[in-house]
Amino acid sequence: MSSSAVASPFSAGNRAGLTVNAPASLAAAAGILGGAALLGVIINPRQAALYVLGAALGLVLYHAAFGFTSAWRVFIADRRGEGLRAQMVMLAIASILFFPVLASGTLFGQPVAGNVSPAGIGVVVGAFIFGIGMQLGGGCASGTLYTVGGGSTRMVITLAAFIAGSAIGAAHLHWWVALPSLPAISIVKTWGPWTALAVQLAVFALIAAITVVFEKRRHGRLVAADPSPRQGLARFLRGPWPIVAGAVALALLNFVTLYLAGRPWGVTSAFALWGSKIAAAIGFDVASWPYWSSPANKAALNSSIFNDVTTVMDFGIIFGALLAASLAGRFAPTWKVPLRSAIAAIVGGLLLGYGARLAYGCNIGAYFSGIASGSVHGWVWLVAAFAGNVFGTRLRPAFGLEVERVKLTGC
Repeated sequence: MSSSAVASPFSAGNRAGLTVNAPASLAAAAGILGGAALLGVIINPRQAALYVLGAALGLVLYHAAFGFTSAWRVFIADRRGEGLRAQMVMLAIASILFFPVLASGTLFGQPVAGNVSPAGIGVVVGAFIFGIGMQLGGGCASGTLYTVGGGSTRMVITLAAFIAGSAIGAAHLHWWVALPSLPAISIVKTWGPWTALAVQLAVFALIAAITVVFEKRRHGRLVAADPSPRQGLARFLRGPWPIVAGAVALALLNFVTLYLAGRPWGVTSAFALWGSKIAAAIGFDVASWPYWSSPANKAALNSSIFNDVTTVMDFGIIFGALLAASLAGRFAPTWKVPLRSAIAAIVGGLLLGYGARLAYGCNIGAYFSGIASGSVHGWVWLVAAFAGNVFGTRLRPAFGLEVERVKLTGC
């Protein structure tokens, strides 16, 4: 088994005879094009463009099997670092694109701002429990959405619990915010964009080098990826993509998000909105929660979810992943979920949602976009979430969940 076989829906044994699922492909394409047309009419063309951008992100995530959860797990359990190295490539490219723009405050005339948040006790606790939730729930924020779109019924359970946990976290956030915390610190503003960029790129290189050392020490070599079953245009349309290609594409698409939305990519604020609206519908006084007292959050709570940038991008991710899965011939949902696995999905989803609210974001908003914005909070999130993933990986067998390892061959 190779490292790609763990995270990829195109692993050996699953590759032969996969044909395009035409009905699902047409449904996904209709959902993307029709949804964009509808948003363009009822909201505005920018919202339609953000929805299509979300679909592009979903397609990239699925075709590159770009999972944060599995990448961290296989490094923790088996010292394979391909996924982590791809994340460093993604962060490096995003930082190169973001830092000069954030220093100037505009991108092609559009005002832009990074994801820079305080870093305190709530962030450390939130990121840590989010890390545990990643391993029990079976995905991160982006991973949950793209695997739901790809047809994973277990991840539907995780997503439902994720939404519930996000609403609970929103209700409790004011208590956590009151705990000791560092202010929001941007190294772009503190050090200047070029010094900050040089330091950040050096740290990315160091992390990548460490994964190489650990992987070679464990396996004697870097574990090779499985060969692709497709080449050329067929591979581009139907996958699988090299994980590094996914890293590059995600960095570029996040930069497009910065331009269109005026801020970087995020995922989980929409879950808090959906969960809170559901809570309000069943009788909770959501409007009294301090989380919804700011003008922006209050406006979001009182308006259609389709006015929310993160919501439309999240829906786009699901439809983009559906398109990718159906083109790959992999869309075939099954409703059989073992009881222990379902319990893990519920527990993991609740931890994911609650942790993301405490930590001002998830693996996308806090880790990817936070670090790409030069936020100290993003680095604090990374350390605490990785520690949570170590703990969560050790918990997985108790719920009947696999911890993938490559058999040593001596070569």
